[in-house]
Amino acid sequence: LSLYSSPARETKYVESPQTQLEEGVSHLRHVMEPYTSWALCSDFFSEGCEFLQNPPAGFYPRLGVIGFAGIVGLFLARGSKIKKLMYPAGLMGIGASMYYPQQTVAIAKVAGTQLYDWSLQGYIAVESLWKDN
Repeated sequence: LSLYSSPARETKYVESPQTQLEEGVSHLRHVMEPYTSWALCSDFFSEGCEFLQNPPAGFYPRLGVIGFAGIVGLFLARGSKIKKLMYPAGLMGIGASMYYPQQTVAIAKVAGTQLYDWSLQGYIAVESLWKDN
């Protein structure tokens, strides 16, 4: 073929039919459209974009350290699926607690109270089962 000749005039673009995955994603987008067009969502995303454009001092280095801790956790968690969940989350939690100690203390207080309540409920349930028998 010559580089300067034009292609045949009979060629037409034929769009391939949608796959089942594409149809499912399209349906999901149409179903979720009323919820994503709410003013609340647009405010949330605009505040998030504004925060990322004008972050507090040292935000990105902290985010990098916390993210790197998660990647190290994935690297160390070879083997079981439980390790793959616990190691990254634990290392990221430790990294975040170094940078945000006040928030960590507040979360720990709430989590401690919840764990105490759950343990009491479990103790009462086991005790009632034991006494019933």
